[in-house]
Amino acid sequence: MTGAPPVTVIGVDADGRPPLPWAARRLAEATLVVGAARHLAAVPVPPHAARHMLGDVGAGVAAVREHAGPAVVLASGDPGFFGIVRLLRERGLAVEVAPAVSSVAAAFASIGLSWDDAAVVSAHGRELRRAVNACRALPKVAVLTAPGAGPAEIGAGLAAASPGVSRRMVVAELLGTPEERVTECTPEQAATREWADPNVVLVLATEVTAARGWSWPRRRVPYRWALPETSFEHRDGMISKAEVRALALAHLAPGVGDLVWDVGCGSGSVAVECARFGAAVIAADHDADQCERAGRNAAAHGVEISVVRAAAPACLAALPDPDAVFVGGGGPETVAAAAGRGARSVVVALAALDRVAAARDALRAASYDVGGVAINAGRFADLPGGATRLAAVNPVFLVWGHR
Repeated sequence: MTGAPPVTVIGVDADGRPPLPWAARRLAEATLVVGAARHLAAVPVPPHAARHMLGDVGAGVAAVREHAGPAVVLASGDPGFFGIVRLLRERGLAVEVAPAVSSVAAAFASIGLSWDDAAVVSAHGRELRRAVNACRALPKVAVLTAPGAGPAEIGAGLAAASPGVSRRMVVAELLGTPEERVTECTPEQAATREWADPNVVLVLATEVTAARGWSWPRRRVPYRWALPETSFEHRDGMISKAEVRALALAHLAPGVGDLVWDVGCGSGSVAVECARFGAAVIAADHDADQCERAGRNAAAHGVEISVVRAAAPACLAALPDPDAVFVGGGGPETVAAAAGRGARSVVVALAALDRVAAARDALRAASYDVGGVAINAGRFADLPGGATRLAAVNPVFLVWGHR
């Protein structure tokens, strides 16, 4: 294909607006036009051009690669935004792009809402659970959908095992066509309906507020983590110490799209820290007071977590599969139950050395690579006259397993 003209990728606007003048000239000159049936019907394909109806995307790209003359690829909206431009370039093709309005921009415009503070995730050919986790954790999310990974499936995922997290959904169907429909509903309502394709789903917190930003995407990593214990409400010092949380976070590696379990959550400090990184979090504890305390700590730090009042390990079977697990309370049975759910990492905090062997054995039995450390911290404390002493913190044994 050396010396071949670049492939022209034209974004098709559902409103039927013509492509940019230079792109219209490329279309008129094309000897091959590739696109979905609705795209081929929406633009004036020249009669001399061969048409390739896009079903299998790989076959469409192959047709473009094998074609000797000028080729045009038609795509929805902005083809450089979760679109075919990346695939064409990965196949070694030079491209020029004439974008239209992206479906995400059109969906937010349909409800008069700005979206520079929104996260955009794709469930099109990707893992649906990661998109649902992002919707659980973040207050404003647009989801690019596909048949089988659409509004009903997203609604069902949000409705399951998300106590304490309130979301509303906006489903924008057939944007820009005479059949366009924009529907606001609850996740439970979305799960019980049939929806027309194509569609875009917006998942919004009940109250969506955000400070004015200066970049997109916005920073998801907090400016500070392993916060001091004074940043959390806790009972009688029953809280994972900052030094423990710092190392636990390094091994949990929470982020957008992840689901983290905090088992035996206590005050919820680990759960809150993971949520500040953009992860969805389920915090479980058998103590009702601690569950309420964890919820208050989450609210104080501006994040949402799902809190489950139940004893481990029995409660874990009903939870959706995690990406990472922190076990702050419970015996080897709890560690084994958590490890059996396939998380990429499990971190266990123990106050007693004689429990370490059982935790390590449970992780090894589940085929994890196991490590650990004793954390003995001495914090600076002031003495009269400006001197400094070390104030010992109770030692904690941290055991981790990675796949």
